[in-house]
Amino acid sequence: MKRFLLPHLICPACLPKEYPLNLKTDREADGDIISGTLTCTTCKRRFPIKEGIAHLLPDPDSSPAGAQWRYEEKGMTDRYLWSHYGDLLGDTVHEGLAIPWADCLSKAAAAGFDAGCSVGRITFEMASRCNLAVGCDLSHGFIKTARTLALKRKLDFTLPLEGNLTETFHLSLPESWRTDNVEFVIADALRLPFSANCFDQIASLNLLDRVSYPLAHLFEMNRVAAPQNASFLFADPFSWSTTAAAEERWLGGTTTGPYKGRGKDNVRGLLEGKDGILVPAWTIAQTGTHAWKMRTHCNHYEVITSEYLVAER
Repeated sequence: MKRFLLPHLICPACLPKEYPLNLKTDREADGDIISGTLTCTTCKRRFPIKEGIAHLLPDPDSSPAGAQWRYEEKGMTDRYLWSHYGDLLGDTVHEGLAIPWADCLSKAAAAGFDAGCSVGRITFEMASRCNLAVGCDLSHGFIKTARTLALKRKLDFTLPLEGNLTETFHLSLPESWRTDNVEFVIADALRLPFSANCFDQIASLNLLDRVSYPLAHLFEMNRVAAPQNASFLFADPFSWSTTAAAEERWLGGTTTGPYKGRGKDNVRGLLEGKDGILVPAWTIAQTGTHAWKMRTHCNHYEVITSEYLVAER
């Protein structure tokens, strides 16, 4: 964990109260804390830093539960690497996950935050536009991979070609991409370990329908965003499922309840100040759709269409 992140951290277990974390370093190299402990100044809960990765879950000893286990499988990590970085690999069938949404980011910002960052593409895109950029995800495998890319700037991964045949990809980050100002941590998008108002560029891509309490996620994103001169890039396919969240917590896809109808309309309404939940209210500056792909093998792809919006305040 890079030291520049420390002033922004709070105890996720103590939310909604915000208490800072004290750092005890066991091993450090060039401003990167390889191992150590972050301790809440109030509840004294300890959050480990292992192999450079800060584990900032409310319960740092918890294990992946339910469907989250699949995001720890190497095959899933490799599929997301192809989806995020296929344009850098020269894959002719790739429809970029990142490029259209990266164009929606602010041209310049002090601090950027990418919730549910997966293997890091949008976080890296933020790093070229921000003084610092932070990505978080529940998946240790995703965060380890993104951090490896930041440190080594290259890696190899393998995907099925056909049957038992495989294909190896060699990924290298462009020389123009900054990595000195980027960091990745393990954290829960429903209880973010960051102080209020500390990011002026935030993003949540394809995450809302995967969390157990979608409204709480939007509330947390709003909390960590600056109250003015802030930009929020949001996207989701709205694939609501009771395996992720109880139906009464969905923000769309139902015929009854406070969030009946379409998810895109309900999210927009919430951002624009409906019911006074997300304040200060946001103004919607841009909307659209973007289709992207996940590869299974060379002749089989899953196409997902996400609806996105850019909100500003």
